[in-house]
Amino acid sequence: MAARFPLPNGAVLEIASVLGSAVPFTALTNAKPPVAASVGHSIENGDVLLINSGWALINDRAVKASGITADAFALAGLNTTNVDKYTVGAGAGSVIPVSGWTQISKVTSFTSSGGEQQYQTVGYLEDDDDKQFPTNRNPTTITIVVEDQPTAQYVETVEGYDDTKELAVVRMKLRNGDQILYPGYVSITPDPTMERNNVMTRTISIGLSARSLRYLAGA
Repeated sequence: MAARFPLPNGAVLEIASVLGSAVPFTALTNAKPPVAASVGHSIENGDVLLINSGWALINDRAVKASGITADAFALAGLNTTNVDKYTVGAGAGSVIPVSGWTQISKVTSFTSSGGEQQYQTVGYLEDDDDKQFPTNRNPTTITIVVEDQPTAQYVETVEGYDDTKELAVVRMKLRNGDQILYPGYVSITPDPTMERNNVMTRTISIGLSARSLRYLAGA
């Protein structure tokens, strides 16, 4: 069988165009995935949610809902079983469901920068070699170059987020069925680039508010 290589060709990029009202949850379990208690909620399986939680490690992340019951729903893809990181009983908060999407069309490139592990260097008087210890990671920025389309539907949505500085969600749908959710703050260059014989383009930037989350096809 011939080797297969992952190519981005055929991927579809979307941005949340409609955000619903916040849905509160009174408790969040330490589980994989965590289950939120919310009496009479309106969340449905597969809904994309922005999280506001007392647990900072999942705050501002974008997830898919699963395991829906009348008074609870799960945050698929998350693992909060470590009680040293996720204090029992402290995860209550709310989610904001995405109820509408707009395609970001004619994307010419999609790149990511940042996210690298940082290190603290320490040297001791008696030691000839410095030592490194892991600290934090750099923040991640997604850069999307698009063909200049001033009348495209997504432009108004993106410029709206740029103006309000509100948190947004961008979804990448890969041809193999995988989906990647990117929560963050969106901006767009006001003017297109102009080079002779080259397509006029604008650049959309997403400063991620939390780590992205990938869902494999069928998950």
